[in-house]
Amino acid sequence: MMLARPAIARAQHPMPGMSGHDSITVPANALYTVADVEFMQGMIAHHSQAIYMSRMAEAHKAGPRLLRLAQKIEQSQVAEVNVMREWLRQNGQFAPDTSSWRTMMMPGMLTKEQLEELDAATGPAFDRTYLTMMIQHHEGALEMVKTLFATPRAGQEVNVNVFANDVVTVQTAEIGIMQRMLSQLSDQ
Repeated sequence: MMLARPAIARAQHPMPGMSGHDSITVPANALYTVADVEFMQGMIAHHSQAIYMSRMAEAHKAGPRLLRLAQKIEQSQVAEVNVMREWLRQNGQFAPDTSSWRTMMMPGMLTKEQLEELDAATGPAFDRTYLTMMIQHHEGALEMVKTLFATPRAGQEVNVNVFANDVVTVQTAEIGIMQRMLSQLSDQ
């Protein structure tokens, strides 16, 4: 008696901007999808760029409020990267390292020129540039979550679902904080 081999889902059309990783293979009985794997891999790169941006704050003489915000973003996103990498490893998927942001482009990510502009700024100019660019960055993360949930069957596995919803909650709140901080800088 010959046992039937389970069907395996393979990535056909990766989510926009999230290609560049090893081929994704998902077992037929898995509760997650190719889109979930791409989302988690892509979000590692996305978060890693935000961490890189946030680590610039102290050296670029950010104001005390912005420095606290940048440290909070760095700390929370470092922890989330670890969660995503562990989820990928537990599911037998490629877990990119934190340098992956240098080779991937996704919604909201800064271009080389924008990173150079941020790196050239100091003091209040850094604060203004950081806030403007991090708002763009966070809005891109929200777009990535929206794309995930618009993909059939994606975002249903409990850990992916909780993580994606946390991204929406936290980054929406941080966008509001950054918009207020930016407005206060403009008033000065």
